Amino acid sequence: MRAALLQMTSSDDPAQNLATMRGMLARARDEGAQIALTPEVCNCVSMDRGHQAEVLRPEDADEGLAGLRAAAAELGIWVLAGSLALKAEPPETRFVNRSFLISPEGEIAARYDKMHMFDVQVSETETYRESSGYAPGGRAVLADTPLGTLGLSICYDVRFAYLYRALAQAGAQVLTVPAAFSPGTGPMHWQPLLRARAIETGCYVLAPAQTGQHAARAGRSRRTYGHSMVISPWGEVLLDAGTDPGVFCVDLDMGAVEEARRKVPALSHDRQFEGPA
Repeated sequence: MRAALLQMTSSDDPAQNLATMRGMLARARDEGAQIALTPEVCNCVSMDRGHQAEVLRPEDADEGLAGLRAAAAELGIWVLAGSLALKAEPPETRFVNRSFLISPEGEIAARYDKMHMFDVQVSETETYRESSGYAPGGRAVLADTPLGTLGLSICYDVRFAYLYRALAQAGAQVLTVPAAFSPGTGPMHWQPLLRARAIETGCYVLAPAQTGQHAARAGRSRRTYGHSMVISPWGEVLLDAGTDPGVFCVDLDMGAVEEARRKVPALSHDRQFEGPA
């Protein structure tokens, strides 16, 4: 599998972001990628709930999703829209943070709503309350493709190892972790968490990321960590994209998944236990 990770600095303008993604997807196809992955909230990075309410749309009316489906069909590649911020289906009044796997025919092959909400206070000046604006999902998602079986996740999910173990034990060979990671936690936590998830499961980990200072027409601007990464099933860092936007391609040998699991078959070594009290 040749995968392309799109490292982006998305603004809070969905139309502008779609135009950027279409150009990057074309470049990924020209570089031989069979699948291209975008970061989290690739359609709109915004800290302003009012602006989000104005520009975001439900899934069936979202021009960004329609544009990515058209691009996948035009280019003949798989596209993982790492996530799109969307208005939820009624009666839910919050938004959803939804990942889409799109086939080379432009069909939606899988969708996943982010489960774990980023409700943290990283510092006195950096606080997030994702659950105030977004409704959490409640279902883990696998997607079978000719390239391999993908287990979908989004950003803060990476801190919850049980999700990835469940995905791997259900058949995932590749774990996708699109992100808009905080620069407050990224330097210490981003790479170790991704490597841990790969080592624990014997999966490839593909983590396309937002990077830099995000232009905002409304509200305060946000900054993200960057460093899109690809980790091998043995825990090797195959790609660290640094902090510049761009398209980064990596060739994956799917036989490495079977080899890692043969060497350390930890996925079959679960034990039932009691406690702690």
